[in-house]
Amino acid sequence: MKTDDLIAMLSTNVEPVDHRQIVRNISMAVAAGAAVAVGIVFFVLGPRAGLTTVAAFIPALLKVAVTAIILVPASIYLIRLTRPGGERRSSVTLVVLPFIAVMLLAVLSHTFAPSYHGHWTILGDEWLECVISIPLIAIVPFSVIVWAVRQMAPTDLARTGAFAGLVAGCVSAIGYAVHCADDSVPFFALWYGGTIALCTFAGWRLGPKLMRW
Repeated sequence: MKTDDLIAMLSTNVEPVDHRQIVRNISMAVAAGAAVAVGIVFFVLGPRAGLTTVAAFIPALLKVAVTAIILVPASIYLIRLTRPGGERRSSVTLVVLPFIAVMLLAVLSHTFAPSYHGHWTILGDEWLECVISIPLIAIVPFSVIVWAVRQMAPTDLARTGAFAGLVAGCVSAIGYAVHCADDSVPFFALWYGGTIALCTFAGWRLGPKLMRW
């Protein structure tokens, strides 16, 4: 077969790529991961006491909202990274800025807290549960997201894995916020932020192995 004939055959009946399908697949994976995370929290850990009251609901909602501010741009960049060359159109700026803002608030809150409360606002009494729970809960969302990404064609597997871990960590943290009763800003910044960063690092390390073509 001549080269021209081969090219003509390969170019016959070529259908355009449905970019909306990529968005749908990743969105469904994130939504499924979020549903699993919330389900685990409700049926294994249980919701925090008094969640139906304003005093408990508002702080939980704020933690969910702040984490969602990171989740949304991270999901958008993950969608971009699933396409060949998508790493050139993905920046970490919009993802890092909320982290920086929360850290600054945590420093200010800790600085102006009474001296006998300063240490406790950072540790709280749920730090160990937080450190263990968020990464463990994130395993299922991460697996679902990786499965969806493997159907695409990412070229920067490490960065794609990092964003998949970041999204899974955020989804897990949102679910855990329904259970966690420690609402101090330093606690949220250190332990939520730290565990989400840990999930991001794990995704960065595992991405090239799990998403290899």
